[in-house]
Amino acid sequence: MAETAKAGAAKAGATKAGAALADVQRDVVEEFSFFDDWADKYQYVIDLGKRLPPLSEEERVEANLLYGCVSQVWLVSEVVEADGARCVRFRADSDSVLVRGLIALVFRVYNDRPPEAIVRSKPEFLKSIGLNEYLSPSRSNGLAALTAHIFKVAQAAL
Repeated sequence: MAETAKAGAAKAGATKAGAALADVQRDVVEEFSFFDDWADKYQYVIDLGKRLPPLSEEERVEANLLYGCVSQVWLVSEVVEADGARCVRFRADSDSVLVRGLIALVFRVYNDRPPEAIVRSKPEFLKSIGLNEYLSPSRSNGLAALTAHIFKVAQAAL
């Protein structure tokens, strides 16, 4: 399992910022198909969370809290120029390592992407990898709040 997770992580790092969101979603689904059971998938998500860069204490304030999550989630976003195009950059942190992993997984698809691409690309990969089946209702609600916020920020950046 550890070798499979390392291979998936290497592939995650190799994903190009300009890749089509549908291709990135397909890559994520393919990576999760390598795992034999949900416990391995769950561990992989936790490992992703351990690599998510933390926010500074100055950013971990109430104004940046994402509501709808049981765990505390702080989310910061900005519109930046990347490779000559406007993109939305997200950074986040949580007091839960599992939630940090879910954030990292969602950011893999949507971070540093043009707002138009984000708005057009629904998070089908989350259903395809089976997260909804294995997360508690409160975690599923938090994940929905995260993706809704990402789409709201992207829509506002259009």
